Amino acid sequence: MHFSTSKAIHLLCSLALVLIFNSCGVSKNKTHRDDEGFVQIFDGKTLDQWKGDPAYWRVEDGCLVGVVTPETLLKRNTFIIWQGEMPENFEIKVEYKISGEGNSGINYRSEPIEGLPYALRGYQADLNGANTYTGSNYEERKRTTLASQGQKTVLPALDNPADSLQIHIANNQWMPKIVTGSLGDPDSLKTHIKVDDWNEYHIIVRGNHMQHYINGILMSDVTDNDTVNRRFKGFMGVQVHVGPPMRIAYRNFRLKKLD
Repeated sequence: MHFSTSKAIHLLCSLALVLIFNSCGVSKNKTHRDDEGFVQIFDGKTLDQWKGDPAYWRVEDGCLVGVVTPETLLKRNTFIIWQGEMPENFEIKVEYKISGEGNSGINYRSEPIEGLPYALRGYQADLNGANTYTGSNYEERKRTTLASQGQKTVLPALDNPADSLQIHIANNQWMPKIVTGSLGDPDSLKTHIKVDDWNEYHIIVRGNHMQHYINGILMSDVTDNDTVNRRFKGFMGVQVHVGPPMRIAYRNFRLKKLD
């Protein structure tokens, strides 16, 4: 059988993803609260309490895995959504491994979108294989980038809450945000993120304050004073993104309720 050039490229992409992720590495899942007060919300064996499109999500080697192939390219981002109850204030710790061209994120305090299955609107702990966004705070389908890598920001109340959000967005950035400090140069921060290997994402959310850590390094810090657009409750889910074939794996997914 003869292959076209495009089919050969697609095959090579698929093989590359398999080589990078030949094994997730079995996670040491716990069903009880650990010494730090975290509880596992993914059992490493089933998708119990998770709801997503089975064309993209599965369990593999103890990991929650999202895969986009040349045959299943997306027209819009899709999530697998945890069905458990999210506390208002919480911490999340999870390990992830993403392919070089992959793009994903961990949404929280998010809302479903009527008429769009497996879509979420809300805050996102962003991550990608190139590490250009990893650690940022991005608001999916709403205000866009609330803090880029290395930024500490405050989001002020809008002067006219009735304004369309689009008039406040430029270059995928929420323009009303106020940068109040630096957490480090993005190029320097990227050196703490491993490529083609496991990293730990740590999200701390209390009130209107959100912090994203990668491997123990604070990457973004947001205080949301926008009383019209901020949210304190909602769903949590993880994403596969529109773009080239990709693979994302999550393991040791833990949640801790904060007072």
